[in-house]
Amino acid sequence: MWFKKKVEAKREEKLRLPDGLWTKCETCGEILYRKELEKNLWICPKCNFHFRINCRTYISLLLDDAVLAEQDAQIEPLDPLEFPEYKKKIRFAQIKNQMKEGVVYGLAKIGGNSIVFVAMDFGFMGGSMGSVIGEKVARAIRLARGKEVPLIILSASGGARMQEGIFSLMQMAKTSAELALLAQKKILYISILTHPTTAGVMASYASLGDIIIAEPGALLGFTGPRVIEQTIGEKLPAGFQRSEFLLEHGLVDVVVSRKELRNTLIKIINIIKKNG
Repeated sequence: MWFKKKVEAKREEKLRLPDGLWTKCETCGEILYRKELEKNLWICPKCNFHFRINCRTYISLLLDDAVLAEQDAQIEPLDPLEFPEYKKKIRFAQIKNQMKEGVVYGLAKIGGNSIVFVAMDFGFMGGSMGSVIGEKVARAIRLARGKEVPLIILSASGGARMQEGIFSLMQMAKTSAELALLAQKKILYISILTHPTTAGVMASYASLGDIIIAEPGALLGFTGPRVIEQTIGEKLPAGFQRSEFLLEHGLVDVVVSRKELRNTLIKIINIIKKNG
């Protein structure tokens, strides 16, 4: 009887443990203590998978003094097609993420170098690109062109936002045209691809960098591997559409751990500045 009470007490103690202490790696399945994972910059210590982090965390990791002079923070999406439940989804995402839309941009410094920095946030409706995201990215490109400083765009997106239809798809052409004007002025553009970067974003500004950096293990591509397999009727190679596969096939320039990303950006900018 004493033993039974002990077992029941242990069970009750387990039940009282707070939620959210542990998380599972989506690549290797390892169960990880969240506080230790956070200390390791949300990188799995077993398989090196880079968990998704929000745009504010990237700002603190990459920018001097974690400072971004954000611009156009109050611009928010409308509902041009009156898509069912879209307004509710926008409002929910705004409250959850404490931002008006899933991207931030502005002036910043990295290693003492002035830049324009853009960061998407996958937590806001899957990082889907609507008309406001496209407009803010376009404005960031124009700002870099006007200031004649390097542009860094950090992408994390499931692609175009279906609730805005053609208004979303138009952003692919708009942002690509702005980048062409930036290239004419020979201003450096570094594109950072994080997990995942897919569809319309990958097919436009994310893949147009002078230098393209990817985080390890990131899913990158136009459409998902399951859709491709169903379309072509063949099994895809292991690791297809992951950063390392794309590096081997020349679609990205370098795969860089989150721990080394800031130093890598500083080195690139300094080399270009020295030889520019």
